Amino acid sequence: MGLFERYLSIWVALCIALGVIFGNLFPGAFAVIASVEYAHVNLAVAVLIWIMIYPMMVQVDFASIKNVGKQPKGLVLTLVINWLIKPFTMAALGWLFFKLLFVDWVDPQSANEYIAGMILLGAAPCTAMVFVWSQLTKGDLSYTLVQVSVNDLIMIFAFAPIVAFLLGISDIQVPWETLLLSVLLYVVLPLAAGLWTRHKLVSHDDGKRLDDFLHHLKPWSVIGLLATIVLLFGFQAPTIIEQPQTILLIAIPLIIQTYGIFAIAYATAKFIKLPYNIAAPSSMIATSNFFELAVAVAISLFGLHSGAALTTVVGVLVEVPVMLSLVAFANRTQHWFK
Repeated sequence: MGLFERYLSIWVALCIALGVIFGNLFPGAFAVIASVEYAHVNLAVAVLIWIMIYPMMVQVDFASIKNVGKQPKGLVLTLVINWLIKPFTMAALGWLFFKLLFVDWVDPQSANEYIAGMILLGAAPCTAMVFVWSQLTKGDLSYTLVQVSVNDLIMIFAFAPIVAFLLGISDIQVPWETLLLSVLLYVVLPLAAGLWTRHKLVSHDDGKRLDDFLHHLKPWSVIGLLATIVLLFGFQAPTIIEQPQTILLIAIPLIIQTYGIFAIAYATAKFIKLPYNIAAPSSMIATSNFFELAVAVAISLFGLHSGAALTTVVGVLVEVPVMLSLVAFANRTQHWFK
């Protein structure tokens, strides 16, 4: 593993700290960056997310889908949880905590935005960090690639309708044009660019050009991720300093959701007798979120300083340490499986 993956939690923590410090020291600079947008899409965030997502999309190989038949149960498990369970449990937890349990500490407008941010996280299955979690749990990387490819294909068609439906039943107005633009900008176009690049690189050799290209592109993906974290926490710095209790209130249901979904996926994987190298990454894929997409869409729909954007940023803060704890748990319990 590279330096970035090995010390992932440290780099993320440092970037979070830098974002909060810079956001409070130079609020004017972040305000200028926040003002540069088109059609409710912040251009700086869009560029950074493209830098982060594009190398990962190049790795997606739809040709690998033909191998699904070799182990269909793992893929079915992931798809059922990602699209039929997780978005709805996330919305339910958001409603439970911010409409009932935390109602005395959160105003109604903020509550709606926090719920919206949770819905965006729950409806976006992880594409990028999945490969890291799979590698850390000694998973079958080829099978992980199949799962990512299928999820990305479904996400093109399912993300916007699921988000719109859940936002609708939460009494939040859905700006359809912005939502569809976000899906086009952050899913369809990067995926199309990645597939086109992959086709061009593998059409003349056995994949060496593709491997070399990804090797040179990988640092840019890392830079995109870390710069995005600094920028997002810089935008939210005043809120984080002035309302640290808000971060805690948002983190509680997100942590419960993450551990709860993993428990469902991991127990089901054991029940249906999946081998460990498929059970562990399948559970990780079912649990983690495509927070890059959730952040971008939250900013597009509700604004940089909204409660929805803050929730997706807290999702970044929560996901890395929680997922690493689940990786450790999976590695200690691999003897449960064949």
